[in-house]
Amino acid sequence: MTITAKDVQQLRRATGSGMMDAKRALEEAGGDMTRAADILREKGNADAAKRRDRAQTEGAVGYYLHYQSGRPVIGVLVELASETDFVAKSEEFQAAANDIAMHVAATRPRWVTRDDVPEEILAKEKSLIEAQARHEGKPDHIIDKIVEGRVGSFYEDNVLYDQTYIRPERFEGTIGEMVQRMAATMEENISVARISRLQVGESGE
Repeated sequence: MTITAKDVQQLRRATGSGMMDAKRALEEAGGDMTRAADILREKGNADAAKRRDRAQTEGAVGYYLHYQSGRPVIGVLVELASETDFVAKSEEFQAAANDIAMHVAATRPRWVTRDDVPEEILAKEKSLIEAQARHEGKPDHIIDKIVEGRVGSFYEDNVLYDQTYIRPERFEGTIGEMVQRMAATMEENISVARISRLQVGESGE
């Protein structure tokens, strides 16, 4: 099957991959767009694993202020970390840091990744879910699946990387996937290092 420039461009738009990576994936997939996207995703995961241990000594601080009645009532700071100053200074990188800050203002995540959730809080959540399922009369053989499903919802509500980005017109997927795509496109170890959200009338989280 002939791979056209239009095919490559379509795959690049869908995955954020480089031109040659997209072309090679389409060739490997025999022109199948879905399979090619899966190949790129697998490659991206493998490359991300290789980059994960590389030091992040640069980055940018994104920010967002939400106004109400002419005054700022919610403020968010996000530290988006990178390996090099070159990437950190790019407009795309700094815009992403601000976009994530806006997302944090709207969704109020408590942690950045699942690994950040304290074990005692996760254990308590699982215990409460199990107790609720039993109270609802759910049979024992499906309790574990119920707990697993509802813990997934808990992560989506409280963990930044598990949350679907609030502006799908800019990116369709989770914040974690957004950061992963940036890392693949910029070929650097990129991650959200810290978040801080303050709201007037509430104690700091």
